Formats: sequence, C-alpha cells, structure tokens
Amino acid sequence: MHPLVALDLPLGPELEAAIRGLVDQRSAFCVLDQRLAPRAQERQLAALGATHVLDRNGRHDRRSGQGVDQEVGLVMLTSGSSGEPKAAELTWDALAASARITQATLRQRGERPVWFPVLPPSHIGGLAVILRAVLDEADLWWGDDTDFAAARRAGVTHLSVVRTHLARHSVEGFTAVLVGGARPPADRPPNVIATWGMTETGSGVVYDGTALPEVELAVVAGELLVRSPTLLRSYRSQPRPVATGPDGRADWFPTGDAAELRDGRLRVHGRIGWVIVTGGEKVWPDDLEAALATVDGVRDVAVTGVEDPEWGQHVVALVVGDGNNLDDALRAAAAERIGPWAKPKEIRYVAALPRTATGKIRRHLLATLG
Repeated sequence: MHPLVALDLPLGPELEAAIRGLVDQRSAFCVLDQRLAPRAQERQLAALGATHVLDRNGRHDRRSGQGVDQEVGLVMLTSGSSGEPKAAELTWDALAASARITQATLRQRGERPVWFPVLPPSHIGGLAVILRAVLDEADLWWGDDTDFAAARRAGVTHLSVVRTHLARHSVEGFTAVLVGGARPPADRPPNVIATWGMTETGSGVVYDGTALPEVELAVVAGELLVRSPTLLRSYRSQPRPVATGPDGRADWFPTGDAAELRDGRLRVHGRIGWVIVTGGEKVWPDDLEAALATVDGVRDVAVTGVEDPEWGQHVVALVVGDGNNLDDALRAAAAERIGPWAKPKEIRYVAALPRTATGKIRRHLLATLG
C-alpha cells in the first residue's frame, strides 16, 4: 500500500506547488477543508484515511490511516448533501482524463485557458481547476478570490463558480464560466455554462445538457447512469456500484439522480431519494424550486416533503423572502409551471437555507426549519 497525503494548505500558489510535487512523485493526496474547526478536521482526516499531513510546517506522519493502491491518485469526500459523505478513490488515469476532456471541450471555444481558482479545493469543482493546469495545458492566475474585475484585467479566461458567485460578481468578459453545485439561475449570462457532475464523475461531465466527449449517458427506470473514463474506481469503504445499461453491459455507474434524455440532451430532476409523492403525484424538489424562484421577492427557496395522513406527503416550501407575504404568488407559480398537485401546502419563511460549500441544499435538514 502507498501513502495518502492530506494537504492542509490554503487555496493559493503553495497548494498548487504541493500538488505538482505529489503528482510528479505519483503520491496519492487529498485536500483538507481549512474552514473546519480542529475536531471537524480530525473527523475529515479519519474519513479520508490519510496516512500523512502536509502543512506549512512540513510533512507529518499520522498514527492511523490507510494506504492506497498505486493507481489511486486522489481521495475526496462526496458533498454529503444527503447525509454522511463517502470517501471516493479516483485513479491517476481518471484525473488525467477529466483534465484532458474538459480542456479539449473548452479549447474549442478559444485560446489556452487561464483559470482563476475561487472554489474550495476540498471539493471536486475547486480542485479540478488546479488539476487542469497540473495535468493538462492551462495556466492559473492567483489573486484575491473576490476580485473578479482584477482577474479580467489580468487575462483570466475561465472560471468555475457556484451560483452565489453569479449573484455577487459580474462575469462579463470571461470566455467561459462553469457553474455547478446547486441549480443554476435560469437567467444566467450567455458565457455561463451549466454543468452537471459529481465527485464520483471526477468533476462536471455534462455541459448545458450535453455530455462531454468520451462520456456516455443513459436513463434506466428513471435513473441517470454514466459511463466515463473519469469515474471513481471505488469508495474507501465499498466497491463502486454498477448498473446494467441499455446495452446490456453491467459497467455503468448509477448516479442516484432522476433524469430524462431527449434527443441526447439531459435534464436532471434531482436525487431520487428526495422525490415527494403527494396524492400519488411525483414532485421533484429541483423542478419546483426553479418554478418558485421566478416569483418576485424570492431570494432563495427550497422544497421538502413531510408525512401526511391523507396525501402520503405534502409539499413544504422554505422561502428566504423580501419581507412580504408571497403565499398566493408561490402557489400560483407552482400550479402554472408544474401542476396543482405541486402547490405547497405549507410555506415557511426562513432567514437562510442550509447549503454546502458548493451551494447544494442540505435537504436532510430542511424539515426541521421554520
């Protein structure tokens, strides 16, 4: 077994240099979330199974942890938006494929990319930006991660962001801006590309509904399946799950997302486990949230279902609003855009919604709010 080095370094040139060094040595690594309190970071280290920690004071042995096979390059925790995160193992080949496929797609749009890293590198969307420069042909520009104007002046061409960045910053002038994590806004600028991907897929593998080269999509029994050279090898605690695709081969990865494919274009409804069944009708939280977000005065919104003796479940909308009562407008938007069964029976106004660092709603916490 080979060591697994946990990088405890801030987003910046030091982290880039450390990753380059480990890649050159073919030494597997993971990246710690520096925003965590010490006890939480220890739990993260245990979940990752790191054998060593590399920080500004050097490299330190841990008296616990578990090594990895030689082919493993990265161990990363899944987002945990649906519960406890799992540690995914991605091979060097998968990491290289992700960087290559992404760069090949974006290179069609113009010059050699210059990326501005702004997302936490402990998540795949943030780390993938750095790996595109380390493993493929791209450059990184390091600066104040809140100063998008300075990045434009410095010649940055590409960004990977979450929807919060789009609300806070102008992205005009960049060649392409990838937005992932939570559902992107419907009125995004023309240079913003909505991506779909997971830690398990090695970053985004679908851009604006279209699979990237070498990535195959299928929908079986309503579930999105993926086959791609970028996929994880396994989890630390269990093998990679497999599913049988429409070609009869049992080498597809079941994503757990409900989706549909029409003329090759993907539409993802959300996690299968979070569908709300009310009066026999299915309501997908992501779809309903998109509808409710169109109501003037809604600053943020999430949807969940709660047990109901008559309906099985009923729909609850949790709304960060502008201080006005929006009940009628919310129910009208639900009925108009989806159907009368989607109208929330409860509307709770809250100060904020629980989200992960990449903007995903922590749905398992919603029922307790309000």
